[in-house]
Amino acid sequence: MTADLIPPERIQQSIYLIRDQKVMIDRDLASLYGIPTKALKQAVRRNRERFPDDFMFVLDAKEFQIWRSQFVTSTADRKGLRYAPMAFTEHGVAMLSSVLNSTRAIQVNIAIIRAFIRLRRLLADHTDLSRKLNDLEKKYDQQFAVVFDAIKQLMEPAKTPRKRIGFHVKEPRAQYSRREKIRDVR
Repeated sequence: MTADLIPPERIQQSIYLIRDQKVMIDRDLASLYGIPTKALKQAVRRNRERFPDDFMFVLDAKEFQIWRSQFVTSTADRKGLRYAPMAFTEHGVAMLSSVLNSTRAIQVNIAIIRAFIRLRRLLADHTDLSRKLNDLEKKYDQQFAVVFDAIKQLMEPAKTPRKRIGFHVKEPRAQYSRREKIRDVR
């Protein structure tokens, strides 16, 4: 039933990276649960002890401004967000199912948790691929360095001695000697 409820792509598009954590914004969660954002925020405020800072946090003014600027114009869907939204981590989303006690909330929550798990697996796969690629680069960099050096040597023009400017005699240099003057002693 959860497969028919919400497509996983829609959930994944609602997951943002804020403060180096994957989070979902209160407005997106409320639309997935089928309740007004105001009701979701009210339920969270009534059960604040269930949402420590690592489960849920409110965007500060700078984060809110950056996040809000991504939408350029305020459409009916965005409803001109005036207040900083709450951001829920994976654990915060799991805790929401205990606060929102409805069948739909539980089913949506399961779908959201599966989306978080899918993203974590994708990230792990990318990390493994990145590590393998770095290992291959290190291995083959040394071999390619030799090849590149050989190519550079072939591309450089041969260094021939430059011809000197001016008149040059190819004969060996003559030995000049000084003549001594003979003095008459008379």
